[in-house]
Amino acid sequence: MANTSSRTLRLLSLLQTHRHWAGVALADRLGVSERTLRRDVDRLRELGYPVHASRGTDGGYQLAPGAVLPPLLLDDEEGVALAVGMAEATQSGIAGIEDAAVRALTKVVQVLPPRLRARVNALRAMTVAPATAGPVVPAEVLTVIAQACRDEERLRFRYTARGGPDTDREVEPYRLVALGGRWYLASYDLTRHDWRSFRLDRLADPSSDGVRFRPRPLPAGDAAEFVRTSGGVPTGHTVRVRVHAPAEHVRRVAGQWGTIETIDDQRCYLSMVSGSLDWPTQALGNIGADFEVLGPPEFIDHLRDWGTRFLRAAQPGAERADSAGPA
Repeated sequence: MANTSSRTLRLLSLLQTHRHWAGVALADRLGVSERTLRRDVDRLRELGYPVHASRGTDGGYQLAPGAVLPPLLLDDEEGVALAVGMAEATQSGIAGIEDAAVRALTKVVQVLPPRLRARVNALRAMTVAPATAGPVVPAEVLTVIAQACRDEERLRFRYTARGGPDTDREVEPYRLVALGGRWYLASYDLTRHDWRSFRLDRLADPSSDGVRFRPRPLPAGDAAEFVRTSGGVPTGHTVRVRVHAPAEHVRRVAGQWGTIETIDDQRCYLSMVSGSLDWPTQALGNIGADFEVLGPPEFIDHLRDWGTRFLRAAQPGAERADSAGPA
């Protein structure tokens, strides 16, 4: 009965991927009849998994919340992706998730086979992921929206547009997108009758009323492209400078803002990517060392503007004398 056992595990894995499965679709994925599917569901119930069944035209199965968290069944690629994702989450822009991500990462890595653990370690060692400089989004906001996207359920929330009042919105959520240090929701706005992208840090009190919808065709190649072209993502700047200070010093002061490459004992390269030129300017000021701008040209103009204002502030007497006019 090894085939039956494998199929039961496959059924549990599928039930974990969607909130609700139509019976016909689930049987088709498993390659069995609906009668065999019902027997497999009964086996899961005997093992203690609370599988809820509903009848009718929308009938199907879903894994209900149980007294304990059921074991997650992951293939090799999913295990590696989960471990790497938890590592990234420790430096994400999601409020309150850092400690939980560290605990989850520890548990996942402990149970990975040695061959997969080596892959995870290699990926983490060779990947540079600077901490986000964008707004922080509460974890509960992210999870509510992610579940509504997954389950294809309508979503309601309060939204504060830039320079505008708070409004109540109802949307058909499509995908969450992380771009430019911010989180966005790509969705179809049922009030405006058009596709919109919403910044999650301007969104409050998201809730789903359980109303299902059939996803509409997205007017773009993918959700990230849609958010970029919708005008909500700030233009990115890649700032690269040569700093006259040891790499270790620069790493301690500004390592979270970018990537550092050692030139010699007293110099290094610092590269930073940001939607604004203000925070690279601040980071370089915190280093307290001379540096040369390698690009982009607009960063040089930005520094000149900041420098002029600082010099004026350092000479208040001279400015007052200039502005006093002739005696």
